[in-house]
Amino acid sequence: MRLKYAIIGCGRISPNHVAAALNNDLDIISLCDLENNNMDYIINSFELSSTVKKYTNYKEMLQIEKPQLVAICTESGKHGQIALDCIDAGCNLIIEKPIALSLAEVDEIIIKAKEKNLKVSACHQNRFNKSIQKIREAVLEKRFGKLLHATANIRWNRGSEYYKQAPWRGTWEQDGGALMNQCIHNIDLLRWMMGDEIVEVVGMTDNLLHDFIETEDLGLALIKFSNGSYGVIEGTTNIYPHNLEETLYIFGEAGTVKAGGKSVNLIDEWLFADGLDDPDEVKHKYKENPPNVYGFGHIPLYEDVIDAVINNREPYVTAEDGRRALELILAIYKSSAEGKSVKFPLESISTYDFKG
Repeated sequence: MRLKYAIIGCGRISPNHVAAALNNDLDIISLCDLENNNMDYIINSFELSSTVKKYTNYKEMLQIEKPQLVAICTESGKHGQIALDCIDAGCNLIIEKPIALSLAEVDEIIIKAKEKNLKVSACHQNRFNKSIQKIREAVLEKRFGKLLHATANIRWNRGSEYYKQAPWRGTWEQDGGALMNQCIHNIDLLRWMMGDEIVEVVGMTDNLLHDFIETEDLGLALIKFSNGSYGVIEGTTNIYPHNLEETLYIFGEAGTVKAGGKSVNLIDEWLFADGLDDPDEVKHKYKENPPNVYGFGHIPLYEDVIDAVINNREPYVTAEDGRRALELILAIYKSSAEGKSVKFPLESISTYDFKG
């Protein structure tokens, strides 16, 4: 079964999606973007068929083309409404991170998709990294013993040129700051590895160097998980002069692991009391060297979603997973704004609440 596929938004991240769609033999029937040049770039870069249609109105595209699987790659603030319109049109979805900027929108996406038996996957592709899959296996096998604490460090650089490319970046209405845009993948991994359920969060954010954006360029947080473990987040786009690292540490009573590299695609430390494997062999076997911070995860994520649609099962990365990553970041924003800890779960909250 070859699914009919369309993409809404042909900007910076879209080539990764189109490459994954082609690699998984999806039938690319249409592209949608407000700019014709963006669509032409995709068509020419990937030598797509002349039958691929171009649209500047996604609602028109949905009505005429009736795709079975749609990737949403627009500015973040539009993800939620576009997703709801796609679900109304009967489409399964892959939604770029963050899944939305409002918990209310995500909840509506989850409810509507279940009512229509449609599959929605949040595009947290780093979960498919070989390194991350190996670490997740160790968590599930309880090799760490009691989980103690974990740290997610995202030490990157984004200058004024990055924000000039797309005016929606760094706004509360359409984006959020460093935590929401650059750091959400590693924040997702931290919460996932440490048991998902959170008691409370204390966060501080600031804008130290980017006075031309509304949002933060530095975010720090301390998390208390329901299982008694802790998490620490350090995310910034202020590192001189370019991206330095993205790392995830997990510390347990019987194990220590560090994932590093451009997109947590390497295992730098692998130490377990059980001695079940050779650390050097693990580091070598689960090593990847992607050309950029996007990594190689889009292809297996697409493969999984296609299988989920065909076999009527939940995707490996669900809409609920996307909600959990969003909820944690919004909790950090709320804690920073109010100057106190924030208890979980959160209910109705969005980035719009922090505008001004």
